[in-house]
Amino acid sequence: MLDTAFFSNELLPALNKGLLVSLALIIPAGSLGFVGGVLLGCARSFGPRWMRRLGDGFTAVVRGVPLVVQLMMIYYALPKLGIYFPPYGAALTSFTLCTAAYQSEYVRGALLSIRQGQIRAAEALGFSTWQTVAWIVVPQAARRALPGCGNEIIYLIKYSSLAYLVTCMELMGEGKVVASDTFRFTEVFITVGAYYLGMVTLATFFLRWLEKRFHVPGFGAR
Repeated sequence: MLDTAFFSNELLPALNKGLLVSLALIIPAGSLGFVGGVLLGCARSFGPRWMRRLGDGFTAVVRGVPLVVQLMMIYYALPKLGIYFPPYGAALTSFTLCTAAYQSEYVRGALLSIRQGQIRAAEALGFSTWQTVAWIVVPQAARRALPGCGNEIIYLIKYSSLAYLVTCMELMGEGKVVASDTFRFTEVFITVGAYYLGMVTLATFFLRWLEKRFHVPGFGAR
């Protein structure tokens, strides 16, 4: 029999509180990560050699080291160097850097898919390299990168559940506290899973709407 008092008085208030923290992580990390990914992807594709090498090295490190290790390094190791982050700041920084690294791969692939003839034509018209990238290449590449970048946002929603490991009490952290206090693990984590499923479903519909909104027949995302 469903214990409605447990859900209404204990579980749902705690999870709603954690949901707000999760959204406060996901939205800025997704936005900043996307912008960082575009800039990083452009630097890796069209920047000078030193910039490409630096971007490739950053991406290799972030993609190669597990996210949970990055979280621990930012929150627990950096204070040894005199750099301190609060729990929320550590989680937001880690998620933003991770998202930017993965987004840059989607963006770089989309940038390199643009025909070189268009770039040469822009240069012949007097455009500088970065004007060509900003006004000719990126608007086209964005449409092609959108499905992959959207997929990374879905991943971000799910790996935001790691923030509780650095005591940032988001949705998963609040659920874990309730489960530990009440020993009602089944009800708690099924409900937590339903929250994440709901966020992913809403994000999926929104991303599909974006793809249709920016779709050009015969080009880019469908």
